[in-house]
Amino acid sequence: MDIIKALRELHAERKHLNAVIASLEAQVDAARKQGTVRKSAGRRGRKSMSAAERLKVSKRMTLYWETRRAQLRELQEGSPAEPHA
Repeated sequence: MDIIKALRELHAERKHLNAVIASLEAQVDAARKQGTVRKSAGRRGRKSMSAAERLKVSKRMTLYWETRRAQLRELQEGSPAEPHA
């Protein structure tokens, strides 16, 4: 590949992109002057839970972990202990 040709194409592409960027910035500036640009809502934050929701989650997770521990106990009891050598 011809390096000089590649450089020319890249410079032409950069010139085109700079023109597009300048055009978009001009549109944003014009919209700001007219007051039509909306500001972003910003961070929405975390959804807070009510006490009832927290209690529901707590019960669900307690049941989950009890079940999980029971499964682990069954696995440990079912496998023979390895002798120490």
